[in-house]
Amino acid sequence: MTSPTREGLAKATRTAVHLEMRDAYGASDPEFQRWRQGHRYTPEDRPEWFRTWGAAVQEAVSRGVAVQRLRIVSEPVTDYVKYEHHVTYLNVAVGEQVRWLRRARIRATALPANDFWLFDGAQAVVNHFTGDGEIRRREVVGEAEEPELVRFFASAFRSLWDLATPHQEYEPE
Repeated sequence: MTSPTREGLAKATRTAVHLEMRDAYGASDPEFQRWRQGHRYTPEDRPEWFRTWGAAVQEAVSRGVAVQRLRIVSEPVTDYVKYEHHVTYLNVAVGEQVRWLRRARIRATALPANDFWLFDGAQAVVNHFTGDGEIRRREVVGEAEEPELVRFFASAFRSLWDLATPHQEYEPE
């Protein structure tokens, strides 16, 4: 079964934007645990766990879809954010545009309560997490059912994107 995020990415024709606002996700993730034990990838590595997602992004980008990922982070950053920063070269290599935004820089932008993906400004996949960052469920929200919410997601993402630092320039503190 394909996830709603992969389905949205496969159907997107113009944009696929992702807003991440948590300082930690899935602390039980085996890859994160390996990183905490000292394992480091090099730019030549294309780990198995990333291949399916990477192929989906490359396919979308080849169709002309702009795939943008924005991570809002608290500083000093958590170990999980350090890990994410370390492996983000994988996202960039397959065509994602990734930016980082220090939470302290956000002053006058209303933020959604949940992380989300938004495809072509019309369909969102809202990610609901447990308190410790494990994915609990994904909710699909369409423009037809909840137009105000979808417009809010698009507006929030646009206002934050320009404040953020491109991955290649961001150094976690």
